[in-house]
Amino acid sequence: MSAAASFRGTVRTREQFEFIADAPLDIAWPLFGAAAERAWAPGWHPAFIWPATAADEEGMVFKVAQGDHTAVWVNTALDRVASRIQYVYVIPDLVVTVITLKLEETGPSTHVAVTYERTALADAAGEVVSQLAARDKTAGPEWARQVNHHLRAAGLGR
Repeated sequence: MSAAASFRGTVRTREQFEFIADAPLDIAWPLFGAAAERAWAPGWHPAFIWPATAADEEGMVFKVAQGDHTAVWVNTALDRVASRIQYVYVIPDLVVTVITLKLEETGPSTHVAVTYERTALADAAGEVVSQLAARDKTAGPEWARQVNHHLRAAGLGR
């Protein structure tokens, strides 16, 4: 799914991808917390603000270096019952991003649907948002490769 819109000169995009994690939901679920993601995502180094120690919980706040910028991230949903995780991050004067993950157990595997919604915070940021959206659109196979490699290496996946 792909969509881009401009409101009053502001670029807003929405991209979605899906993949299968080769493990049951109870094993796959924790991998999408900010702390646990470090195990499978190269270059992912969140600096936790709250809680002060790396812990995956709803409301966590952390920073991540992104190129020449620092993004401030907030976990807005870590709902195991609904199998839904959501993050919002802001790079000041550049972009606001909402990332929503919906996980669903499919037998011995977990279906993962990821949606990125990005809004440029300035007219000059529109091109950056469009470039990020193009990358979002094609990220599914890379996430699948990284997650499933980690699961196999840890003896947790198929």
